[in-house]
Amino acid sequence: MRTSDSQLKENNPGSERWFVTGVILIILFLTTLPYLYGYFSAPADKQFMGIMLDVPDHGQYFSWMRELAHAPLAANKLTPEPNRAIFFNLLWWGMGRLGRILGLGFAGVFQILRIVSAVLFLLLLYRVCAWFIKDIAMRKTAFLVAALGSGLGWILVVLKYTLTKGELLFPLDLYVAEPNTFLGILAYPHFIAAALYIFIFDLMLRGQAANKLSYSFWAGLVALFLGWQHAYDLVLVYGILGGYTLVVSLRDRQISPYLVKSLVIIGIISWWPALYSVILTRLDPLWEQVLAQFANAGVYTPNLFHLPILMGIGFILVIFNFLWEKPWRLKTSDNNSLFLWSWFIFNFFFIYIPTDFQIHMLNGWQAPIAILATRAVYQHIAPKVEQWLHRDYRTFLGITLILAVLPTNLYLLAWRFVDLSRHNYPYYLYQQDIAAMKWLEANASPDSIVLSSETTGAYIPAMTGAYAFLAHWAQTLNYYEKSRMVKNFFSSEYDDASRREIISSFSVDYIYYGPAEQALGEYNPSACSWLKPVFESPKVTVFAVKP
Repeated sequence: MRTSDSQLKENNPGSERWFVTGVILIILFLTTLPYLYGYFSAPADKQFMGIMLDVPDHGQYFSWMRELAHAPLAANKLTPEPNRAIFFNLLWWGMGRLGRILGLGFAGVFQILRIVSAVLFLLLLYRVCAWFIKDIAMRKTAFLVAALGSGLGWILVVLKYTLTKGELLFPLDLYVAEPNTFLGILAYPHFIAAALYIFIFDLMLRGQAANKLSYSFWAGLVALFLGWQHAYDLVLVYGILGGYTLVVSLRDRQISPYLVKSLVIIGIISWWPALYSVILTRLDPLWEQVLAQFANAGVYTPNLFHLPILMGIGFILVIFNFLWEKPWRLKTSDNNSLFLWSWFIFNFFFIYIPTDFQIHMLNGWQAPIAILATRAVYQHIAPKVEQWLHRDYRTFLGITLILAVLPTNLYLLAWRFVDLSRHNYPYYLYQQDIAAMKWLEANASPDSIVLSSETTGAYIPAMTGAYAFLAHWAQTLNYYEKSRMVKNFFSSEYDDASRREIISSFSVDYIYYGPAEQALGEYNPSACSWLKPVFESPKVTVFAVKP
């Protein structure tokens, strides 16, 4: 493969540092713009809540931050059933403590997490690309594909505005964030923080190259640290490293002592979060049901026909590259190539494990896909084009690959402005909502239960410290039944005796009645003799349930 003079001049650490720094700053700038728009465009009577997508899940995280800011363990306050404080998550514990120290609200701490996790992951991403790719132009291309890349969901958007008359077909093929670095930085920084698990792979490979088990010790500590934040990712850590160990042993026709020892060290150090998660969801009935309700989201890894839409051009190129590089010829593969292909192939099987959280196994998969897709372009497609046209088209093809993976993320970014421009629930609350929740925070006890719409309920635990009757599709036990109860409660066709039965059965202390609740039905709680208004404003009233 020829190396041009411009590529030789590019081979200096200074230019790489400036390149990576520039990309990080641009991504942070672009992903911050929608937040600034949300804050500064909010009408005088409303407040932007600092959440970009998926309010119920973020309300859950904010609740954990509130509880863990003052205690080592948290109760589940997104359901009215009494439960013990036995939940722990290192990420939200740390964010809660940081917010308390700095005096920041949940949205402010969330921005710190977003920026820090983005910087760390993008730096790690380039470090990984540099390990597998020695050519500077190639590694920069792979880095940009992994950092900015998205799928072919833009095709569904085109169909929405043409053939399907405003209906977005298969929205999961567009909005799944786990394998999308840019979307993760924009709206799901905890996924980006969790994707730092690939640092374990980096350490293990460097240790293997140096034949030093000390790297495995540090990799185990990283796995332990990250496991306390997102235990699901330990499945990927153990599975991919185990698969790689198997493949290397098959190539060498003997078990690799270093890799086996490395696996044992990493496993012994890091398995405790996994054990805690199993105990939590098997021995505690409430958390067992929470785990069982993951199916309520209906979010699973897209099937094999939809997977290319979600993963995009990069994934399709990797499939072709599999045929070009023939990784099944183990004897001709070095450790780096074997690991890349092991990562891609074993990760592919894990995204379809028969669990309700299988979609989380997509997290971080964009890294090997971007590297292998870039190899396909530079090492296989470009030489063939050069033979046909007698010119070097490497740079052109690399830029084409980068541009090809951008459109869906451009749409997702632009759509945030459209969505936020409506200045409506669930991303905005009325100032009177905020005032009502501040009243509850000051006057309700931590054991109080507040019945409201799910829209408002998503915010109540974090903003008031009280329990919500209905707040989350998994954390609220018997979610569909409680959704039906809330809808009936605010319906004018429901009778007061049935409402009273709901209140009595779950020991509800307060009824929250604002615009989101008024939209559910025509029932007005002020006419009820056993409810007493304790906070009143033109839009929002909080009623206390009389004994």
